[in-house]
Formats: sequence, C-alpha cells, structure tokens
Amino acid sequence: MIFQPIIVGPGLVGWNFLQATYDSQFEVFNRDPQLQRDTEYFTENIGTVLTAEDLVADRRLLSVALGAFGLSDDLNSQAFIQKILEDGTNDDAALANRLADERYRQFSDAFGFGPGQIPRTISESMMTDIVDSFREQSFEVAVGEQDESMRIALFAQHDLARLANEDMSEDAKWYSLMALAPLRTMFESALNLPSSFALIDVDKQLETFKSRAREIFGDNSISQFSDPEKVEKATTRYLARAQIDSFNANLSSGSIALTLLQS
Repeated sequence: MIFQPIIVGPGLVGWNFLQATYDSQFEVFNRDPQLQRDTEYFTENIGTVLTAEDLVADRRLLSVALGAFGLSDDLNSQAFIQKILEDGTNDDAALANRLADERYRQFSDAFGFGPGQIPRTISESMMTDIVDSFREQSFEVAVGEQDESMRIALFAQHDLARLANEDMSEDAKWYSLMALAPLRTMFESALNLPSSFALIDVDKQLETFKSRAREIFGDNSISQFSDPEKVEKATTRYLARAQIDSFNANLSSGSIALTLLQS
C-alpha cells in the first residue's frame, strides 16, 4: 500500500506540521514500489516515443506524463490528449492555446510533438523533470486525500510563483489564475469572496479579484507573488479561512444533530 501522508490537523496547525516534515514524508512516499516501477518504466521507455500517437498508445507512459501536470483525470480521453499533443503550441489556434486551463499548454509544450516542434522525449534532462514533477504531483494527490486544502496550499507554493514570473500582462495572469481550479479556490477563500462569485461576468470577476487583492495584500498584481513571503501570506489566509469554514460546517452539523435528538 502506498504511504499515506500524515496530516495532524486542519488549517495552520496541520500546514505547519506538513511543512516541517515535508522532506522526510516525501522521501518515504517515493520509496513506494509501484511509484518506483512507474517512474522507472517511464525513464527506460520514453526515449523511444517520437509522436503523440506513440505516447497515447502506451497507457503506463501516458499515466506518468499526465500525472506530472495534474491531468490524470484525462487518462481515458486518448483522442482529446492526442489532439492536444499533435496541435502543439506554436499556433494560436492550437487546442491547448484555446483552453482556459493552461496546464494543457504546458503539457503539450513539454513533449514537443506539434508542427515545427522537435520531440523533447529524446532529452534525458527534460524527461527527468517530468518524472520529478510526477513524483511531486503524486504526493500532493495523496495529501489531498487526507485534506484537500493542504493539497491546494502545496500546489500554490510552486504554481503561484511560476505564474507570477510568466511573461504576460497582469490581467492575463489573473485570467490564468481564474482558470486554474486550485488557485481560484485558494484566492476566492483568501479574499473572502462568496461561493456565487464565479457566476458573475468574467470581467467583473477580474475587477473584484484585483480590488480585493489590493485591499488585503497592498498590491493588485499577480507578479507580487514572485516574493515567497507574499505566497506564504496568501497561503496562511487561505488555510485560516478553510479552518474557520470547516469549524462552522462541523458546528452546523452538530447543531442539526442536537436539534434532531432533542425533538
């Protein structure tokens, strides 16, 4: 059985423990025999894959490839994934470039099967990066099975900083954040936005995200999160609110149960 990460509690208490024990827990997690077999198979065979069709045809390779980008739910959508890979990312009309979730663009670009691109599967260093990302993402999934808010916080530690350093406008960065479900969830909570917020006009959402960010962080840009201290501040706010929401939910459930018992 694969090692289950240890989460000692919700919110900041659990987060502080996870941060303090991350390296040791991650090391134990990566000793899992199945995880080792999957990564070894990928390392030994990915160099022979030169087309999108080749990758999609090998389920074990595809599982690692998708898992490295948090896209494991698409494992059975072979035709869709093959189209993502074959279109590449050079053309604005490519499918990956037209999807809101930019993980598809990152995934397609990482393998280089599109027109005018050179397959990157022949690069040992690039494929090593894929394996490292797969291990990291697998650990985050396992953490999420214990506490989803912890998984979101871990995701933010790398992807929020990555997005902050992207070469694009601030509005484009906000739209990208809004399209990444983990980051959107984190910021909606950290900025104390209602659950119905996603239903309003997208441009109004952008305006609200920016104004609330300025109120709370003193800056309405995503670029500010290139600073690890700003990432930590956003993470702390999110986890504190997640703990409060969890407490209120449990309190409400307890009140309902008490009312039913008294009746």
